[in-house]
Amino acid sequence: MLRIDVALDHKPFPIDVARLRDAVTRILKDAGKKKAVISLAIVDDATIHDVNLRFLQHDEPTDVISFVLEEDETSIEAELVLGADVAARVAGELGVAPGDELLLYAVHGALHLVGHDDLSDEPRELMRAAERKYLAQFGVVLPGPTASE
Repeated sequence: MLRIDVALDHKPFPIDVARLRDAVTRILKDAGKKKAVISLAIVDDATIHDVNLRFLQHDEPTDVISFVLEEDETSIEAELVLGADVAARVAGELGVAPGDELLLYAVHGALHLVGHDDLSDEPRELMRAAERKYLAQFGVVLPGPTASE
């Protein structure tokens, strides 16, 4: 059983919670996770800034932060924190729908949960390809670089 609990703490634009759940579920299933409990929190700048500073020592708001709490080959318990205000700002800059930008953050975070990395060139390219693949499943093609670039 895959359970994705969503805490919609901040809603600066219409947010399709079912689409976010579906994207995370697809990624988990494709990674072979048969059991999962994922907490997905959609928060404002102040909250994600605080989480980013407290846990990663980065003094700024960010797009997504992922935390694996427990994991084995077929199960995972984890948290994803998505920055809705960041999504709204970036979407405005790129001329895209903020919900699509937020979907990218959910996909990016879920890919981190299942082992993708974007700290060096080759793994980053693999992660970007995976992001494009999952976004395309929802009819989303975002311009330019993807999350965290």
